[in-house]
Amino acid sequence: MTTLPTFDAPPNGALSEEMLTAYRDAGVIALRGFVPVEKCQRLRQRALQLVDEFDPAEVRSVFSTTEQTQLDDRYFIDSGDKIRFFLESGAFDDDGHLRQSKEQSLNKMGHAMHDLDPVFDEFSRTPELAEVVKRLGIRDPGILQSMYIFKPPRIGGEVVWHQDSTYIYTEPESCIGFWFALEDATIGNGCLYFIPGAHRTPLKYRNYRVSDRRVTTELVDDRPWPDEGKVAAEAAVGTLVIFSGRAPHYSGPNLSAHSRHAYTLHVIDKTCRYPENNWLQRSPDMPLRGFT
Repeated sequence: MTTLPTFDAPPNGALSEEMLTAYRDAGVIALRGFVPVEKCQRLRQRALQLVDEFDPAEVRSVFSTTEQTQLDDRYFIDSGDKIRFFLESGAFDDDGHLRQSKEQSLNKMGHAMHDLDPVFDEFSRTPELAEVVKRLGIRDPGILQSMYIFKPPRIGGEVVWHQDSTYIYTEPESCIGFWFALEDATIGNGCLYFIPGAHRTPLKYRNYRVSDRRVTTELVDDRPWPDEGKVAAEAAVGTLVIFSGRAPHYSGPNLSAHSRHAYTLHVIDKTCRYPENNWLQRSPDMPLRGFT
């Protein structure tokens, strides 16, 4: 397979049998035009308003999949029911000043915008997406996590190969990722890559809390990732990429002059067990919700 299974977005989110078969076979599908461009622009505008209110002088939390600085970062560990901001490791110069604007220095924002901000809530909870989730077989959906990915120009960091069920683990596994292109994603600005069919490989790592101040990532299967079949998931604004929590994926650094904004939701089935040592935990005051 040299390309991802890609379809025009179905009316009302009603995934066809052809789409469902492609998802089961590849572990990932893309739906063109799932979100109108103007709704993508509105979410970007709201994200930038939130960024404008953020003061990087007060919190300098860096997120990096290569350096793993977040594993003992309390600001990150406690972000499951908050809106928090995480900078790129290359954001600062030798004097500790930002090299670029705040917007162009951030790695991501997370992890509960969908529950705490009305604009993000409206984008995240649509009848169309609820229907997609239903047709994928999730009986009692819970939107566990939201991430706004900035992938800024020139310093947008590499995201190494990983499976989302490593971090969003249920028994049995039920995590599905929903990745929305808010800007065109290209090979040049660090688009996602997948290995279609590799969602059938075992879960390689398990990430969990060892205390309220530290998380760790444990190797559970030492077989290497498949070394061939990598496919670029280039996506026009408004595209939705849906992928299994077992699907290995990565994105290269963004060395271009163009950002690659995206928004990701992770949905689990609330009928499955969610371990108490998962890194992402919520306050009892914010129970897990689905699409209502």
